[in-house]
This record gives sequence, C-alpha cells and structure tokens, in this order.
Amino acid sequence: MMKKLVEETETEGLEKLIGERVTLFCCRYIYTGRLIGVDDKCALLTDAGIVYETGELDSTDWQDMQKLPNDWYVATQSIESFGLLK
Repeated sequence: MMKKLVEETETEGLEKLIGERVTLFCCRYIYTGRLIGVDDKCALLTDAGIVYETGELDSTDWQDMQKLPNDWYVATQSIESFGLLK
C-alpha cells in the first residue's frame, strides 16, 4: 500500500478559524465565541459564552448559552473538538 501527499497547507486547525465564531467542545464545558488568538497553550475568544444546553445542532441559536463578561482564554489541552457550528 502506498500513501501519497494530496495537499499541503500552511494554516490548519484552530489557526485557520481565526476571526470566525467557533465552538470549542472541551472536557467539561462547551465554549463559543469569535476566535481572536491562538497559540500552543490557549485559544482566546471574544464575545464568548459557555453553552449549557445546545438544543438542536442545526438550529441557529443555543438553547442555553451564558455570555461571559470579558474575553476568555480556553486551554488548548482541554479542547476535544472544535469547528463552526452556530
């Protein structure tokens, strides 16, 4: 069996999503907000909140999302998955 390189990109993962409203599924909580910074230790969200109940995932609104009062740092080691959701 041969493996071949199909595509090579310079920016991938969280870095690719800078400027977007992201959802971070972490070991204890779900965070959402606009991703404005990322490094090897943390992701920085603005207009951030903690999602306590998602509701239908194809809906445009969270069933229960509590806004955080300031920008919020999330440890990248706690992130299990992430993406653009709502």
